Amino acid sequence: MRPLISPAELAAFPDRERPVVLDVRWRLGGPPGAESYQEGHVPGAVFADLDTALASPPGDGGRHPLPDPAVLQRELREAGVRDGRPVVVYDDADGSVAARAWWLLRWAGHPEVAVLDGGYTAWLAEGREVTAETPSPEPGDIEVRPGGMPVLSADDAAALAREGVLFDARAHVRYTGETEPVDPRAGHIPGAVSAPSSEHAGADGRWKSPSELAERFAALGLADGVPVGAYCGSGVTASSVVLALEVAGRTEPAALYAGSWSHWSRDPERPAATGPERG
Repeated sequence: MRPLISPAELAAFPDRERPVVLDVRWRLGGPPGAESYQEGHVPGAVFADLDTALASPPGDGGRHPLPDPAVLQRELREAGVRDGRPVVVYDDADGSVAARAWWLLRWAGHPEVAVLDGGYTAWLAEGREVTAETPSPEPGDIEVRPGGMPVLSADDAAALAREGVLFDARAHVRYTGETEPVDPRAGHIPGAVSAPSSEHAGADGRWKSPSELAERFAALGLADGVPVGAYCGSGVTASSVVLALEVAGRTEPAALYAGSWSHWSRDPERPAATGPERG
């Protein structure tokens, strides 16, 4: 399954072959995604909450640590996710939150998953059917098997920033240390490269073409054969870097520092670089 699917492609599935659809709308400053879901969503979509279904509670591991596999399996089964049945995930912004769900399913050993290109916004723009009805899916049988996608520890991330390419998916002003609205310290991991996730999509919220994304990553210093990873504030938007690299044609998945800056910045022994340059 390709990592992106258009609204037209999703709508064209016959009912008996329709993928499981997960609505993962979430915003750092609200309103809650569950409220938006209740107002309207893609028919048949099940809401999956980032904070409770797609992450463990915040703590020493950061603001959105990876979920406990047993909890993730329970949540996915309740949503109707089954082994061998495709899944489509969407948000209503630039696809970054949906990318977290895409990444988690891949990490859990479920390869048949795609992000809805343009998300709920594109679905609405095309005049497609929406509903406020909450479905009751048949329970799924997915077996969560962690390890399907590479994960970085803090030490791994530090080494990759020195020896390969480590992309920082946060807004550039957070990378430079000009502002830090959420986490304990400002700055970035020394050696990391600023690569804001907001630049993966165009003004309409749809993802840029594979060639455009490949050109972007090449301009940021990524070359064939160079190991690559990504981090952000809490391991959410960095997932969209992993997705964007796959869309751009990279065959080896990029590694994700799931704890990201919310984990790194908790330890005063870990250095924080500031300024606009890689360093």
